[in-house]
Amino acid sequence: MKPTTIRLPVETLQRIEALVGSRRIASFIREAVQAELRRREKEAGEDHANGEP
Repeated sequence: MKPTTIRLPVETLQRIEALVGSRRIASFIREAVQAELRRREKEAGEDHANGEP
């Protein structure tokens, strides 16, 4: 893995921490990013299958 710095609104970070705890924030963000990438890649594939560029 490559370390990366991101900036999040304080409220967003507080919401994540409330759900998963302070020790699981990085893991939560990794999982959320992976899920969003899969969703968008699937969506992009469906767009191409429907003839959209």
